[in-house]
Amino acid sequence: MKRTLVILSIFVLVLSVAFASVGMAAAPKVDRSKYFITVLTGPSSGIYFPIGGAFSTFIGTLGYKTSATATGATAENINALETGQGEMAIAMADSVIQAVEAFGAYDGKPPAKELRAMMGLWPNFCQIVTTADSGIKTFEDMKGKRVGVGAPNSGVELNARMMFEAHGMTYKDCRVDYLNYGEAIEQMKNGLCDVAFVTSGLGNATIMELGTQKKIAFVPVQGAPLKALLEKYPFYIEATIPKATYGTDSDTTTAAVMNIMLVEKSLPDEVVYDLLENIYSPKGLEAIQAAHATAKVNIKPETALRGIVGTSVPFHPGAEKYYKDKGILK
Repeated sequence: MKRTLVILSIFVLVLSVAFASVGMAAAPKVDRSKYFITVLTGPSSGIYFPIGGAFSTFIGTLGYKTSATATGATAENINALETGQGEMAIAMADSVIQAVEAFGAYDGKPPAKELRAMMGLWPNFCQIVTTADSGIKTFEDMKGKRVGVGAPNSGVELNARMMFEAHGMTYKDCRVDYLNYGEAIEQMKNGLCDVAFVTSGLGNATIMELGTQKKIAFVPVQGAPLKALLEKYPFYIEATIPKATYGTDSDTTTAAVMNIMLVEKSLPDEVVYDLLENIYSPKGLEAIQAAHATAKVNIKPETALRGIVGTSVPFHPGAEKYYKDKGILK
């Protein structure tokens, strides 16, 4: 009888441990307290900042030392990782590809060697913002107008260049100012700027704020110029800005490009694996998705490979192992 009770007790104990493990991330394979992880985000006015901050906050709950840093976004983040000034960074895939292959804005520069992909995030919509009273309805209508194209060589400005090219235009056709979109939209409020290029997730706070003062309108990217853009730069996809997002009169056709999370090449494989295992746990997804509606819709295991697979951007070995172990990457 006693032997039976002992066996039964052991069986119950094993079951308890097994059930307690369901839905939880695996035990850490590293001493998390030894690692400081700086998450490079973007301007405080944009979407990178709150979502990047959520990543940092959650990583901190795991026992890592961490901080989130506001930056100029993609271009600055790429340079920071290349020079050892951060461990994780949000960036637009098109700019990362250009840095890795040394073309476009990175033409003449050595190929980026330190950038490794960790996960896909969300699509950035190319939102060419104007106001309903500007009279600007097409891209060609911007000729002679005051246009904020983004900070020099920023992800936004790279997109602006490609948009101009696809429409057979150059900056010389407009009165261009190299303003980040927060600055450009502030100028629009004061009547000093007619159009602002904003490459961001939908529901951008600066555009929403503009809408409290002026009736918003968007310049579409469509037809032959959109087709030319997609053919030459396959990292773009056709996208739609729903009219409900900002209260515009109609949906707007445009292009979008994925944001991805980069990690520094030297970050240990087991650390990257541990981060992903916890980020994609129910608790991790809940914490990060709560930061913004865009994160809630787009950040999930099903989108982990978007913007990375099929490009020249290599996965970090720790990320590659994680996705293969989970059957996400073949």
